[in-house]
Amino acid sequence: MKSPIWHPFTQHATAPEPAWVDRAEGACLFTKDGRRIVDAIASWWVVTHGHCHPHIVAAIRAQAERLDQVIFAGHTHEPAERLAEKLVEMTGLDYVFFSDSGSTSVEVAIKMAFGYWHNRGEPRRHLLALEHGYHGDTIGAMSVGARGVFNEPYEPLLFEVGRIPFPEAGNEQKTLDLLEVQCRLQSPAAFIAEPLVLGAGGMLMYGADTLREMKRVCERHGVLFIADEVMTGWGRTGTVFACEQAGIVPDIGCYAKGLTGGSMPLAVTLCKAEIFDAHWSSDRRKTFFHSSSYTANPIACAAAVANLEIWDREPVLERIATIGAHHDRRLKDLADRRGFTHARRTGTIAAIDLDVPDSGYLSDAGPKLYAHFQERKVLLRPLGNTIYLMPPYCIAPADLDAVYEAIASAPDSLRR
Repeated sequence: MKSPIWHPFTQHATAPEPAWVDRAEGACLFTKDGRRIVDAIASWWVVTHGHCHPHIVAAIRAQAERLDQVIFAGHTHEPAERLAEKLVEMTGLDYVFFSDSGSTSVEVAIKMAFGYWHNRGEPRRHLLALEHGYHGDTIGAMSVGARGVFNEPYEPLLFEVGRIPFPEAGNEQKTLDLLEVQCRLQSPAAFIAEPLVLGAGGMLMYGADTLREMKRVCERHGVLFIADEVMTGWGRTGTVFACEQAGIVPDIGCYAKGLTGGSMPLAVTLCKAEIFDAHWSSDRRKTFFHSSSYTANPIACAAAVANLEIWDREPVLERIATIGAHHDRRLKDLADRRGFTHARRTGTIAAIDLDVPDSGYLSDAGPKLYAHFQERKVLLRPLGNTIYLMPPYCIAPADLDAVYEAIASAPDSLRR
């Protein structure tokens, strides 16, 4: 029987039948037909400590038996309060707004920025974004993301955004100079960037010094700095948050994916006090008008609290460092092999490109590579000709080696 499901980022006319996953544990998925698949991309970058971590599962179970859902307008609850207090402590920001996904956390950030300037009586109607960025699939998030195959059909819905060129290695000053010019001439409401690593844009990486200088440029011109840490947060870049490596605190920060350890959908947008204060007024028109039905769902918040407790109780950063060192060893070997180019790593994120005639997201290499990895019982979902790894932090060395062996044989799969 044909399934009625329409899968995300899937061209059903050409895609193979989806793998039917029956259960998951640690860094592995187990399919209905008996396969054990190493989840080398943390199931779309969300799983941190491993699938079905007992501490998170227990927290979900306990919360579901106590309070499953309550309207968050005019109400609060312990899991949300505990989580918010911890997030403020960890990020250096002051207020927490809950939502449901990375895309919505970015939408909230954009609306916060525009609302801040509007309520101050000096509305700014322009945004700047780092070139090649990806911030989600809702309208505002698509608008600040790169224009191209992801959003071409929806162009009439999108608003114009100023683009700052990606800071290519050796040419970072061009990025900083153009950001300076645009901030001075345009007086934008905010500048948004993925810190250190641009995810869906091709796992493009740049240094902490550049991130720090971009923040300083924004500060000089009174432009709000939005850090989209939806993907880079929760240890992916080697520190809990990528901004730590630059020694900066954004004006607005977006966090999701690993927030619950990969167990439940939840997102937050954090901001500095002055942004909250600009919405504090006896004039109800200055209210921040945003919500979703499941804002701060208690079960999801309980999962997130349990996730943060694991960070406190277990040697997570040591595991991250071990994965990084493993990446370095295996990437060095791949970089010396014919057919591979541009090996790179930041924290637990490793990437390498296949040298093919048609590079980019729609490269013909992408579907062939995905099929090759499925045959090898490895979950890797290449971005066109870019192969990347972002494993759960509990991955066993033998499993990570198996992933690299599958990658090493990838060029052969293109010659079939």
